[in-house]
Amino acid sequence: MDTEYIKGLIKGKITEIIFQEMFKQSEEFTVIPIGYEYTVPELAQYQHHIQVKQVLNNIRNAPDFVLISQDKKRVFLVEVKYRVKIEKDEILTIAKRTVSSWSPCFIFIATKYSFYFSPCSTIILAKGSIEELRTTWVKSNIQKENIEILQEFIK
Repeated sequence: MDTEYIKGLIKGKITEIIFQEMFKQSEEFTVIPIGYEYTVPELAQYQHHIQVKQVLNNIRNAPDFVLISQDKKRVFLVEVKYRVKIEKDEILTIAKRTVSSWSPCFIFIATKYSFYFSPCSTIILAKGSIEELRTTWVKSNIQKENIEILQEFIK
């Protein structure tokens, strides 16, 4: 059993839950999970069909969430990650890979001490730099509460 792999999966799932709950708490967005793990179970029973295989390959690279503004005028695709630290080269690679299939798309990264959130196109232009999550997206008190929750689970 690969313990580090399992720990990584758990950290990723915790990060996705925190993202989803934090943006729900903001009351500015409807949050819809669309990632591979949410859509494939239903399609898996048909995976022997060639057309379904192609769809499954596309879905494997799908972002984790869709954010829809309450006025329904803005829609954002979001890839969610947990990282111990922000490494520009890695963030740039993730942004390029994501935007090649899903554009426009944002990346949300949680670390033990902060949240980061930027469009992939901005990350690419900034050579891997990603901005901290602005309070215009999620108020600082909500971010603070969720960082504390994250810290309880991520050691």
